Parts: sequence; C-alpha cells; structure tokens
Amino acid sequence: MPYFNCTEEIGKPDSVPEELLGSKSQAGVVRSTSAADGVSSSRVTDSTGESSQETFKSNYAKLPDYLKSCLDYSSIVSKRHPVEIGKLVRLLLAEGVIQDKPGDIMEVVAANVVKELIDLGMLREVDDGSEVEVPASYLHLSILKLEKQDYVAKTANSPVRLAIRDDGRDIFPNVEGRLIRSLFIITAERRGYSSGSTGGLSRAYMRNVCGMRFLLVLDLDGKIVYLPDEVGDLIHLRYLGVVNSDVDELPRTLGNLQKLQTLDIRMCGKLSKLPIEVVHIQQLRHLLMSKSIGDCEIRVPEGIGKMVNLHTLSGIYGGDGIARELSALTQIRHLGVKRVSEDHAGELFAAIEKMENLESLSLEAEGCFFEETSPALFPELDAFSPPPLLQEFYLQGGLIEIPIWLASMENLTRLALSFSYLSESPTSALQFLPKLKHLNLWQAYKAKQIGKEFRSAGGFSALETLKIASEFLVERTEIATGAFPRFRSLSFSCCSSLVFLPEGLQNISTLQELYLGSMHPDLARRLKGEDNYKIKHIPKLEFCLSPRNFIL
Repeated sequence: MPYFNCTEEIGKPDSVPEELLGSKSQAGVVRSTSAADGVSSSRVTDSTGESSQETFKSNYAKLPDYLKSCLDYSSIVSKRHPVEIGKLVRLLLAEGVIQDKPGDIMEVVAANVVKELIDLGMLREVDDGSEVEVPASYLHLSILKLEKQDYVAKTANSPVRLAIRDDGRDIFPNVEGRLIRSLFIITAERRGYSSGSTGGLSRAYMRNVCGMRFLLVLDLDGKIVYLPDEVGDLIHLRYLGVVNSDVDELPRTLGNLQKLQTLDIRMCGKLSKLPIEVVHIQQLRHLLMSKSIGDCEIRVPEGIGKMVNLHTLSGIYGGDGIARELSALTQIRHLGVKRVSEDHAGELFAAIEKMENLESLSLEAEGCFFEETSPALFPELDAFSPPPLLQEFYLQGGLIEIPIWLASMENLTRLALSFSYLSESPTSALQFLPKLKHLNLWQAYKAKQIGKEFRSAGGFSALETLKIASEFLVERTEIATGAFPRFRSLSFSCCSSLVFLPEGLQNISTLQELYLGSMHPDLARRLKGEDNYKIKHIPKLEFCLSPRNFIL
C-alpha cells in the first residue's frame, strides 16, 4: 500500500493541511527490481550539481523494494527532526514496512535494513550516531508533494499518516473520510508555540483521538493530563507513545491492546506505576519508562518476569523483588535500571549476567545526580561480569576506580560514564577497546587534563564521537598526528574552565563537527583570533557563550 502523509497546522484558516505528501516509489512511480549491489555505497553530501543529482536518482531507482520502502518512510518520519534509530526500528515494525521473517528477530532485521541505508549514505547518522536523518539529496526523491485534489483522490482507499502540530487552542482537526492508521501529535508547549490556552489536550480532544479505531501507531508528545479508558478500544494498536506528558495514571483498559508491541511512556513526570493489566499484554516487546532524570523510576507490578517476549525494558526500579523476576527475562536485549542500591545490587547483577542476548545496558546508582561533593557510589560493581555481547553501556554513579572488566569488553561500541567523579581520567583503561565508536564522559573525572592517551597514535582506533563535560578540565592537551583515524565529532559541555583547545586538533582531517557549550570567554577570544587555525578546517562549528549561541 502507498504511504501518504498529512500535516495539519491547527489554527490556519479552514484547517487546510500544511503538507500533502506521498512516497514517490508507491504513488505511481514504477519500482525497480534491481539489487542493492548496483547502488553506489559512497557517503553522500548534499550537493546540488547536475551530475550529482543524476547519481542520486540512479541510486534511488536501483534500490530493491524493501530498502526503498524503508527510505520513503524514514523521509517522512525524520523530515523535520532526526529520529532515534531505536524508535525508527519500532515504528517500521509497527506499521508493517518491514515484514517479519520466521526464525529471525524482527528488530534485528529492521536494524540491519537501517544500517544498509546508512552504509549507502541514504540515511545519515546525526550527533553521536544514535539518531538518523535523510540527506536533502534523497529527501526530495523519496517524497512527492501532491496537490490537494490529487491527494484526496489517491487517499480514498489508502492508509494515511496524520501529523498534528497543535497550537494550544485544543481544536481537533476534521479527519472525516480518511483512513488514519498512524497519528503523531506534538503539543503547543513542546513546539514552543501557543496562540491560546496552554492547558494541554483536553479530555474531549483525547476522546476524539481514541475514536480512530483503525490506528496502528499513536504517538503523543507533550502536555497531556489524561489518557481516557477509550484508548483500550484501539485494538489494532501496535505502537503507543505518551511522552513528555503530565499523565499521572494509565487506564487499566490498556490490557485490551493485545497486539501492542511498543509502550513508550518516558518523561511522564507524574506517573509512578504501571497498571497490572500491562503485564498481560503478551505481544509487548518494548516497554520504555522513566519519569525524568534522577531518582524517578516507575514501579512495575509483580508478574513482569512472565513477559517472555520483552526485548526492551527501561526505567525500571530493581528493588522490591523485581530483580528476582528479571532473572527469568533471559531474552532481554535492552535493559535500563534506576536507583541501583546495595540492598538489591547483588541479586540484580546476577540476573543481568544470565541475559546472554543483552546488547544495551543502563545502570543508575541511587542518588547519583548532582552530588559531586559526596557522590553515591555504585555498590558491588567489581563483582559484576557483564554479558559478552554487550555493545552499549551507560553507567551513572560514583566510582572509586574503573572496574577492571570494563577494559576487556571487546564488543563495546558505545560507552557513557556520568557523575562518576573519578580522581583520574578513565581513558587509559578504555583506549584499546577495539570497537568503541562513541564515548561520553559527563562529569566522569576530576582531572585537569583529558589524559595522555589522547596525545599519541594507536589508542581509540575506532572512536568517532567524544563528548566531555567537566568543570575541572583546565589544561591543554597535545594530539599527535595520526591519532583518532575515524574521529568525526567532538563536544565540550560545561567546561567553563577550559581556556585552550587541544594542540594538534588541526591535524585531524576527519573531524566534521565541534561543539563548545558554556565556554570560557578567553577560549572564545582565542578561537576567533590566534587559535583559529585549529578549527578552520572543521565544517560544522557551534559554540555557546552563555546566554547566546554563535557560529564561527
């Protein structure tokens, strides 16, 4: 079936759709049956030259159907903002863009399709590689803008994706005659825009939403104070997102949604627990939770250990006997646990060690945020033995020293150490991890210098992105020629004492992005003057000298 997308700009005269879009490959353009092997695999830049455009057209035409469908869908989802790769995978599966293959894990199939498009340069990794967007050169090839009369004719018997950009006046658009299968709503305060009330979406508005009985995807982002019982009538729903909301309770009728694959309730600051009916949704594969940053977990009822199809479970509290239930979830691939404390750490770590398929793990120590004077230490971490397939590790909490086992995690591609407040830089223990691509050190150590390991060639051979936040960082570091052969993005945040960028930065020819947040005024002066030679080769520069951003 074709994909059609409509964006309603609420508040415009007659509520005329702002955009009427269809995918070119599925709105009348003949598909190619060529294999992907015929497509150029070089990374693309957004060139506008005639020869370049012909190359892009040729590459797009040669895509096999499964890649073209994914690219078309990605073009619509990420048109305005980059989309998290994990969310893109979950949406692709919920909307049936990628078909399930018997015997394969469908999330792996979808992730591999996304990776194929990244390798072909048709999806572009953003920032630290956790999000993607479609380059402009392919965006206009994937999306066909339709006249209103053509759009109405073509969508008569076709599913429609509807995106609503609310203006705060609580007006639900007229969708009569449209078969809405996917609904995305972003509320006024999330857009930073309002021409009326800012009370969020009303109960009447939400009941209108829940009247769309054929929805597969419902993604609500922003101020919503009430999720009605009628949401349980959306029995075809596969994806439900209620994020950044003020919802304080979920309806028990969620138990009716037996086809639900994803429940995303992150950043719902007033929500503290799940209804017991959720644990009876046997097809649920992704349960993403978190009230906010810090000690704001969501409590889950007994029985979570029976959800044998869960692949993602985040924002959970590991105490109250839940750690014991987690030991039954050996199929989990993404796990995030909050408020890890001494009373349940041993039982929790024993459960995690049984998760042989675990690829991503996030652990937050109780009381770990913003306590640099006496940070909460991670309990029993030395005795922990992480699963061998772990690729992503997020550790938030105080450390006396780096765990010995961290240096032997050969499959690790992404590591974040936050609020560790180590006395020395952890880089000596990390520099020879062979697959480490993304490193985030947020208040990870108190040393004044980044670390001597950054000065010479040989270490961090796969590193692509580095983020550092440290109020203690002062001294300059010299980088040798040949260091960081794959380095593309460097970010310094909250480094208000740093007055020199590393010498040798000008020798890293692969560096594409540099971000400096809340930097010292002397550093800003040097970068516009005598030290400009260090950064003039970098295509994307963004600096923040509070309270204003400026770009050199």
